[in-house]
Amino acid sequence: MTELFETHLAPIDPKRQAMLRRLRQLVLDTASKTHGAGEIVECLKWGQPSFVTENPKSGSTIRIDAVRGRPDAVAMYFICTSGLVERFREQYPDRFDYEGNRALIFKTGDELPEEELSHCIAMALTHKLRNKQRT
Repeated sequence: MTELFETHLAPIDPKRQAMLRRLRQLVLDTASKTHGAGEIVECLKWGQPSFVTENPKSGSTIRIDAVRGRPDAVAMYFICTSGLVERFREQYPDRFDYEGNRALIFKTGDELPEEELSHCIAMALTHKLRNKQRT
């Protein structure tokens, strides 16, 4: 996926490229430390770099990309019907900029709130496991 990821980044400005690389690495690092998270497969979904859990399919897809029309921003997208962003908002009401029920928005000059963001990523990567445990 690295080649596909880098090809996707090529037309994006350097500041947003750097932020997207940081987000990608945070997803991969968090996945490696999250109990129950399946193996991460990187791919493109809807033309965006995506992270899908396999073996087992423990989580919900995470996508990252530059935000169209906002030259200062990138986003981490989640499936809007998963309820994940609503849960993030409940736990971290003032920590992130939210886009509806589908994304966390980051400005290129800002520091990533890595601890909180890692928690959100771990929740997404184990989303299906938690839902199975509830039923």
